Amino acid sequence: MDRLKAVLKAVFCPPPLMTFLPALLGYGFVIFVFACDVQNPFLRYASYLASAYALVITLTGLPYLSRRLKKAKSEFDESILMRKFRSTAVGEKYLTDIHFRNRISLSAGLMINLAYIVMKLSAGIYYRSAWFIALAVYYILLAVMRLFLIQYMSENDRDKAFRRYRLCGFILLIMNQALAGIVIFMVHQNRGFQYPGILIYAMALYAFYAVITAAVNVVRTRRHNSPVLSAAKAVNLVAALVSILSLTTAMLTQFGGDDDPAFRRTMIGAVGGGVCTIVIGMAVFMIYRANKELKKE
Repeated sequence: MDRLKAVLKAVFCPPPLMTFLPALLGYGFVIFVFACDVQNPFLRYASYLASAYALVITLTGLPYLSRRLKKAKSEFDESILMRKFRSTAVGEKYLTDIHFRNRISLSAGLMINLAYIVMKLSAGIYYRSAWFIALAVYYILLAVMRLFLIQYMSENDRDKAFRRYRLCGFILLIMNQALAGIVIFMVHQNRGFQYPGILIYAMALYAFYAVITAAVNVVRTRRHNSPVLSAAKAVNLVAALVSILSLTTAMLTQFGGDDDPAFRRTMIGAVGGGVCTIVIGMAVFMIYRANKELKKE
């Protein structure tokens, strides 16, 4: 039994270097197969197994990576660079003022999302895609909400803060109707988003990164008890979920969705319906929570 455990640990929990190399090869192999449209069944199934193994050892390597990152962060906090940064007025404010730090973080995220909007609009105009343009407009409305929230990030009046929190809930509820309309049209016309070349892999990385960071930030903001900050993180999560929806339709288009139109409609409807349901749930919760807190006030 001990020998079996040792073998399983060596296979599925390898050292850092032996985790990085097989994971890189596994992910690269499956990307190569899809990007080059390799039809050889043996190579395709081998790429699936390699990518599955790469995912397993990536997940088992996360605890070690987390410990290394914590240690690196601790060492960086004690470094000369951080001491100099802490000695400046801006550095001290960034490290001690949660509202200032969150405003900087949201502003940086807003700049990234604005670049994403420009890319979507450019692709929509260049490829004459109504889907890209519609999605860009949706992201523009979310960006406007972020700007609105950033202005009131340091709001100390909880009554006003919860009113803005509730307003964001109503806006999300209204915008979700437009998103539901986009999903209905995609299902009805059996069409979706298309990314040229290998751009779909960059979009996949962005989508998964956005969802993970947005979900983590939503949980983290609960301890700050700030309605405006919670609303801003909720908007980030909505944007990330919409990017997952567009990625799903693009992958179905690029990797064989046309072979089975019924399956494609089902998947688009399921993912789109799930995203719309989550957004509705978030919006209703924001409105309910705001009304409950305002009654207390």
